[in-house]
This record gives sequence, structure tokens and C-alpha cells, in this order.
Amino acid sequence: MHPEIRFQYPRQSGLIWSIIDNNMFKGGSLMKAFDTENSAWSRFSAEQRYQMETYSNQYRQFLDTARTERLANKEILRQAKEAGFKPLSDYTSLKAGDKVYWDQKGKSVILAVIGSSPIAEGLKIVGSHIDCPRLDVKAIPVIEQDKIVYLKTHYYGGVLKYQWVCMPLSLIGVVYKADGTRIDVSIGEDPNDPVLFINDLLPHLGKDQAAKKLSEAISGEMLMPLVGIHTEEEKTKPAILTLLKEKYDIEEEDFTSAELEIIPAVKSRDVGLDRSMIMSHGHDDRVCSYANLAAILDAKAGAKTQVALFADKEEIGSVGNTGVQSSYFPDFIAELLALQNHPEEIWLRRTMRNSEVLSADVSAAFDPVFADAYEKQNSAQLGYGICLCKYTGARGKGGSNDANAEFMAKIRSIFNENEVPWQVGELGKVDQGGGGTIAYIMADWGCDVVDCGVAMHSMHAPLEIVAKADAYSGYLAYKAFFESK
Repeated sequence: MHPEIRFQYPRQSGLIWSIIDNNMFKGGSLMKAFDTENSAWSRFSAEQRYQMETYSNQYRQFLDTARTERLANKEILRQAKEAGFKPLSDYTSLKAGDKVYWDQKGKSVILAVIGSSPIAEGLKIVGSHIDCPRLDVKAIPVIEQDKIVYLKTHYYGGVLKYQWVCMPLSLIGVVYKADGTRIDVSIGEDPNDPVLFINDLLPHLGKDQAAKKLSEAISGEMLMPLVGIHTEEEKTKPAILTLLKEKYDIEEEDFTSAELEIIPAVKSRDVGLDRSMIMSHGHDDRVCSYANLAAILDAKAGAKTQVALFADKEEIGSVGNTGVQSSYFPDFIAELLALQNHPEEIWLRRTMRNSEVLSADVSAAFDPVFADAYEKQNSAQLGYGICLCKYTGARGKGGSNDANAEFMAKIRSIFNENEVPWQVGELGKVDQGGGGTIAYIMADWGCDVVDCGVAMHSMHAPLEIVAKADAYSGYLAYKAFFESK
């Protein structure tokens, strides 16, 4: 959310759990799917809790692999290919059960499983995004000040700048040289690697800083990671550039055609003495993206074609040719229609009008430490299941999709029938602020859309928190939606 896999079940004998067939409580009572008094964990059976932990471990593996949108793209495609997905360009026609993918410039992905009904009758779409708030390295980044070398950065998405100081940082991305050679860069991920670090002022000298607003204490131009101080020469910067040349064959000019991201050099960890939560960079929105991936890889093929979207650039407004405001997603659907003998544009419009979308993006869970920012009764709770947001936006619903009541009723019914723990929520008090997702963009195409994602704490912080029960409920929700009529 931007501001104002497969689920590998155990295959050993006796361990194919009843949940696979949506028969979770053989011999027991049905789960109450919507329950504001009892957490999802307390409603789960022992078998479901086991599956939740299995899923959480696999999600953590995804988080620790898919550290940037390019790496997420790579991992999604790896799992999809293993599951039998093929590039759309391999097909000359489409039939029920065909599995296709679209790789949008190495930073977005679309997966589709063709249904038994004509594509023009509508799609089941789950739309998530794989980009995350971070720091991006500027085009001319290397700077020396008083023999200390730094990297100049530009923050990406809505961040609280003061949160990015005094923690270990990794540098990950790609550099393209003038001759087109691609160089993959990863510094800080291996335990033996050095890390980067952004300084803060010591409290002993912080009188003036402490008097500033929180938003002004650390400015964007102060977010400069330390790169080095050691040299035998008069200047330090040349020595650092020499190190980059020796390790990666990178010249200073090569930074002008690079995409280098700075993220916390911290892998995912269980949180809480009860291990009920997961801490990681990038839950927004990889918690929904992984659930989307696992769901489409595991869902039974249905009458409607199932489509999983993993978009880029959501955190900066879904712009650019890898963001949802560009044409690649409708282009993909148009290509599918053409392979079913409907190349005319009118069929694309009809298909979109007949389609249903879950905008799979995170929401805010009520935090009692910051209770004044929330309206408790209409806030999601951590650990109570997937969150439906009828509208996001800001203040007077500005910039929201505002899903219609008919579609809300249909999604409620799907979740209730499949015993998916779910709740509803809004993004804080009406006048407090707001945020948005890709929902309104997909609604512009004529689709029925509702925001449906995992509620979390510390959204957009370098390290964020989700509940395992909510992450798992996201998978159950998207799978049930894909399989619904």
C-alpha cells in the first residue's frame, strides 16, 4: 500500500491434510469465519496451525530470497515454471488448463490458468505488488566529505526518514555498462559481507535536533550510507571507486544506468515469545504477493480463468511501464482473447466488465500504543484473518475505489463458505491521513474490485510486522476466490 510457491504440502503418508480439500474439520464443528472476539489462531484446529507454521516458513524463505522487485520477479517465475507455466509467446491457441505467464521487463509478472469457460465471460484476478519502500541510489552517488565517502540516495515510496538511521543496510541491484553488459550487485546479504550504515547525531549534542519536528530531524539528503574512510592517498573517493572496479568492474559513469536499492541487511525473524508474528522488510506487499503466488499454484482450475498479478511501482503511484497504470495488463488480457479468436477491442472491454478483482494489498492493524490514530471499532486487528477494506483513500474517500455492496456480499459468502478467517477495516481515523492501492485503477477498467489484504503493524518501516495467522488466511482467501464461481 502506498500512503495519501507454491504452498508445498507435506506429501508423506498420512500428512496430506484435510485442508487441501476444504474439509478442515472432519468430525468437528464449522469455523466461524467472521469473528471479532476470537483470533484466527484460536479458531484454527491443530492441523490448521501446523499448516500455518509450514506456510509461514515457506513465506519467510520467499522474503529472504525476493529482496527486491527484480529478485521477486525471478523467484515467482522460478516457482511458476516448476509448476508448468509457460510464456504466452509459446501458445498459438488456449484451452482449459493451460498455464501461461507474462514477464514485464523483469520487474512485474502475470500468471494465468485458463478456465473451461471462454475468457470473455470474465476473469478471477488477484492483484498484488512486489515493490517496497526503500532507498534508491542516485545517478551520481559517490561523494566524499572530509575524507569520508558516502552514497547519495533518494527514498522510494512513503517512508519515515528517521527510521532508516543506525541499522545495517544492504546494497542490491543491477548495473548496466555502456556496452550492455549486466552486472548483478549484492553487498551486505552474505554474513561475511560488509554492510552500509547511516549515521545519526549523538544525544549529547542533539539539543537542536531534538527541538525539530520528527519529520525534519532527518532530511532526505541526510540519508547517506557510509561507504569508507580508509585510503593511503590524499582523497578517499578514488580508493572506493577502485574497490568497485576490482570487484564488479564498475566505473563511476556506470551508476547512471543502474538500479541499486538499499534495504535493511536483516533477514526475516519470528517475533514474540509465542512466535506468532514475522518481522521482515517488504511485507508491504510481499505478504499478499506470496499468498497470491501460492494460491494460484495450488488452486483447482475452475470455469473462470484465474489471473495473478505481481505489479511494480505501486508505492509511487503505479506509474511507469511496469506499474498498473501502464497498458501491459490489459495488453496481456487482449493477447489471451486473441488466442481464443477474439482480437477485437470490444471483447477486451466486455471481459473487464465481467471480471472480479481482489486488490491484494496490506492494511493497518489497530495498535494500542498509537490508539489515537485509529478508530478502533472499524480497524482491523492483528491475528484476526484477512482484512476486507471497502474503501481506502484519504479523508472523504478521496482516491478510493469504494467497492459496491453486491460485490462485498459475494466475497463475504465465498470466505464464509470456505471457512476463511476474515475481518473488515479502515485505514485509521477519517481525518488522520490515508492511503491507496491499485484498486481504483482496476475499477477504471470496469472490474468489480475490493481491497483484500493482510493487516500489519509498522507499515512502511524498514522492518514490518505481520501475524502468521493473517498471512496464512491471505493464502486461504485468494485460493477460495480463485476456485469460486
